[in-house]
Amino acid sequence: MTDRKKVRIHHFREMKARGEKITMLTAYDFPTAKLFDEAGVDVLLVGDSLGDNILGHHNTGVVTLDEMIPMARAVSRGAQKAFVVADLPFGTYEVSPQQAVESAIRMMKEAQPHAIKFEGGRRVAAQVKAVVDAGIPFVGHLGFTPQSENMLGGRRIQGRGEGAYEDMLADALALQEAGACMIVLEMVISPVAEKLTAALDIPTIGIGAGPHTDGQVLVWLDALGMGDWSPSFSKHFGEVGKAMREAAAAYVGEVKGKTFPAANHTFDE
Repeated sequence: MTDRKKVRIHHFREMKARGEKITMLTAYDFPTAKLFDEAGVDVLLVGDSLGDNILGHHNTGVVTLDEMIPMARAVSRGAQKAFVVADLPFGTYEVSPQQAVESAIRMMKEAQPHAIKFEGGRRVAAQVKAVVDAGIPFVGHLGFTPQSENMLGGRRIQGRGEGAYEDMLADALALQEAGACMIVLEMVISPVAEKLTAALDIPTIGIGAGPHTDGQVLVWLDALGMGDWSPSFSKHFGEVGKAMREAAAAYVGEVKGKTFPAANHTFDE
């Protein structure tokens, strides 16, 4: 993938126009970002999903900007070609457009991603416009929004019921008008996600939103089989967790059995 061009913001609309799917995976550290970048992933998302996937919390709402920035900085260093998007966590943008801009500027200066993302539609349109007007690319997030899980009544599929599409379309159009370059659609029923994708000029990135979005994103631990459970909309493209357990067990066995380190791993002089 060394001949691959660096992915830039204008490429996403071009990819949508020609029907080329956009690929996105989460990443939270330098070595993972480097591997995914070399594999040809278009976008690396430093999600606040690090809360429940990396830091061991039960939800994403407890993640802080101070925790996000070192992760985003590491991913930015590992990505040579991929476009890096960093989440603003809960509590860093909701109060006002000024708060959103200040948080976004801090993320951009200290971590150097290419864009920032936060959740919501019409209710955060003013914040989105302020961030974009400050010269910072923005990615939206609609459907199931983990930071608002309590308001949504849990991890519920979105887009069902009378008026659901119209409501979500109004949110999506508000984000597009405010300057968003992409919108993530999470756990949205496929027919609604398909209609939203057709109605928007900017790309949609689905996670549990069916095959008709302009791209797909997964949490890398789900996609690569790091845990015993993963969402029904995900797929194991590898069994990295199993390989790590087996390698660690082999290490323990050789150290306990006194076969490691061997002579070729030892400095005698």
